[in-house]
Amino acid sequence: MSVTSAGPRPVGTSGEPSASGPPCWADDDRAVLVCRRVLEITHDVKSFHFEAKSPGAFVFEAGQFITLEVEVEGESITRCYTISSPPTRPNLISITVKRVVGGPVSNWLHDTVVPGSEVVAAAPLGAFSISGSRARKLLFLSAGSGITPLMSMTRTLFDLASDVDVLFVHSARTPADIIFRRELEAMASVMPTIRVHHVCEGDYPSERWNGLRGRLSRSMLEAVAPDLAERDTYVCGPAAYMSSVRRTLEDLGYDMGRYHEESFSFEQLAPAERPPAAEVAVLPPTASFRVEFVRSGVTVQCAPDQTVLDAAYAAGLRLPASCTQGMCGTCKTTKISGDVDLRHNGGIRPREVADGKVLPCVSWPLSDLRIDS
Repeated sequence: MSVTSAGPRPVGTSGEPSASGPPCWADDDRAVLVCRRVLEITHDVKSFHFEAKSPGAFVFEAGQFITLEVEVEGESITRCYTISSPPTRPNLISITVKRVVGGPVSNWLHDTVVPGSEVVAAAPLGAFSISGSRARKLLFLSAGSGITPLMSMTRTLFDLASDVDVLFVHSARTPADIIFRRELEAMASVMPTIRVHHVCEGDYPSERWNGLRGRLSRSMLEAVAPDLAERDTYVCGPAAYMSSVRRTLEDLGYDMGRYHEESFSFEQLAPAERPPAAEVAVLPPTASFRVEFVRSGVTVQCAPDQTVLDAAYAAGLRLPASCTQGMCGTCKTTKISGDVDLRHNGGIRPREVADGKVLPCVSWPLSDLRIDS
């Protein structure tokens, strides 16, 4: 495990296996997790701490997420949640969940999961991470529940006593809605390389907010980060928040090559779009490919500008899927034959691609296909 020190070495963020057993999820895609502790973080946010049912340690990168597979009122539902714990504490893994009005899984977690409860989760995935980063200065910007991946990163750097300079700016509605407020302030109080600023839109009945007020703005960034150009920026929050941050940074002339973002709510993601034609194989516009879903016994026609998942949906076949952006891995399946243009966003591992796995939501056909679904 490496720590950034005097030289520009990558930040190490993967947890080491414990002596109690082999790494959890080293080879298998799914594991049964047992809840060991539930903590109330704010009035509508809880952290759920899990241990592997089979002895082992969790190995992942700070910023990644897991996909829970739960049954709510007889319906099987998958949801992705960013890991809020750091990989430097490998014996437990935690997610931090805000209760959402009408959210079936968030409400099920808040109302049902207690110490001793078991859930099934797919292995950690995601490319939003500081693993391998050589940056000496980082700017973390988050809003609401988007704080979770950045909290995992901050906890990791804190545990490693890293000398990477971290400026953490979190936005919330009121002081009562600031997630991890005390822990962030505690880390900043003992770690000179960590600075924290909270931005609140308004007061709470029991607390008047005297800090940065309103929404994150250009003037706020200029005030708290005069060295912005020297920092790599990691952003997570609602889509509107991230869009506003991008515009602000562009207006400031920031090098967007140093910008990284993650959506913490897959329900807000738009359907996948194929990259520009110049980046993919050129096919006749009238081409159409035959896609056979072997286990379902269904064969469909799929246009070259249509994803395999969209073709399945158009034919009435309901394949499991969640983010539709190649991030969560929920729709992962095996390609028995044929070729696809796979453009994922971290939802599948290189070894899985080598083994013939694909993500139908971001796979465009290049030939006739046979899919094991």
